Amino acid sequence: MEQKQMRWFTVGLIAFNMVWGLGNVVNNYAQQGISVVTSWILILVLYFIPYALIVGQLGSTFKDSSGGVSSWVQNTSTKRLAYYAAWTYWVVHIPYLAQKPQLVLIAFGWAIQGNGDIVNNFSVVGITLISLAIFLIFLLLSTKGLMTLKVIGGMAGTAIFVMSMLFILLAIGAPMMNSSVEFATPHMDKISTYIPKFDFSYFTTVSMLVFAVGGAEKISPYVNSMRNPAKEFPKGMIFLAAMVGVSAVLGSFAMGMLFASNNIPEDLMANGAYTAFQLLGEYYGVGNLLMIIYAITNGIGQISALAFSIDAPLQILLADADPDYVPAALRKRSKKGTLINGYLLTGILVSIIIVLPMFGIENIKELVKWLTNLNSVVMPMRYLWVFFAYMMLNKAYKNYSSEYKFIKNPKIAFGFGLWCFLFTAFACILGMVPKIDFAADPKAWFFQLASNIITPVVLILLGMILPALARRDKKKAQIN
Repeated sequence: MEQKQMRWFTVGLIAFNMVWGLGNVVNNYAQQGISVVTSWILILVLYFIPYALIVGQLGSTFKDSSGGVSSWVQNTSTKRLAYYAAWTYWVVHIPYLAQKPQLVLIAFGWAIQGNGDIVNNFSVVGITLISLAIFLIFLLLSTKGLMTLKVIGGMAGTAIFVMSMLFILLAIGAPMMNSSVEFATPHMDKISTYIPKFDFSYFTTVSMLVFAVGGAEKISPYVNSMRNPAKEFPKGMIFLAAMVGVSAVLGSFAMGMLFASNNIPEDLMANGAYTAFQLLGEYYGVGNLLMIIYAITNGIGQISALAFSIDAPLQILLADADPDYVPAALRKRSKKGTLINGYLLTGILVSIIIVLPMFGIENIKELVKWLTNLNSVVMPMRYLWVFFAYMMLNKAYKNYSSEYKFIKNPKIAFGFGLWCFLFTAFACILGMVPKIDFAADPKAWFFQLASNIITPVVLILLGMILPALARRDKKKAQIN
């Protein structure tokens, strides 16, 4: 049997499971309301499709590279920049890991009590301490190997995909099957309702859209497994974009039916998905059944993501780390092969992010919003290296060959890479502006602004310390 058997629709479906989730719909609706429908269309056409096709060419060109983005950067530039790419990929997961324990608490709170009170009734200090305990438990478990959780996570991912589709179908079908259902958002039959106001406030929310559609670099290993990459990969990515577009637009439309766009609940990011399934369950006469199923599958998925995201990025950073840039202490492994000090560093950094809100955030609603927005600022930083590698690839296009090319003209291709790079940087920088009213709480506004700026800067600067420590290790070895 030939190795190249994957078809465009298979790759499209795999990619969809990698990049998409119901949270993307809820979080962006919480920030833009029903006008996010137009934003989804714009971000897919102007950013996501070029991004996915760029990843396809990089994956095809460097098909024998196992390190992903860092390998692409090393092949197109230098070892030093490759190290920084690997560091960025790992370090952006720190805020992501810090949020997972809260999402686990929220999910099982809804599953057990049928509402968000189990979290809302706690103080920020209480939530922080419980979240810290959950994280440290899973940090310890991750050092033991968690294949079972990874399997459960795969099952939960499939279940959440099904629930996301079910949510859209039920929400769209609700008014057709039940005449008593009224749209929460007024004038949903008018085009003007869906047009965003392109002001400064709008552009500060773009990072959440970029965060939602990011992660396409995970598709790269599948490019050369396709039957005809040059023809089939673009089809697969267009198929992916279509699925994301349908899910995003219909999902946002469904959110508009359930939550008034001009009066968005403050806790929508934390509780929106659960409330939505609860409302849909009431519409169809099954009570809390849909909400409980979603809460359990989402809770299991969050647990698995927490465990997997502790280990996987660390392995990418340290598995084949260059001694010139990573000190021996950080590369140290136990007899079982565990990266002991790597886990310790992860534990320290994540614990700091978990504890930080105690000094400037007063309630769980703002805590969830802040961490979600912080992730939308920090996580896309890793995408910058994808576009950098693509630009460098096209500068030296004569040195490389690929079964699949996004654009054959290297100058135009370079321009697309530059556009995606600048757009990502623009979104990350403006995303640092807090999404709360300054007049209502100046202290919280300044805390969030400072933390949104300082967190990514400090995380990147930490990466600059390691090469200095590695050089010190080399000097000591030479003296001895």
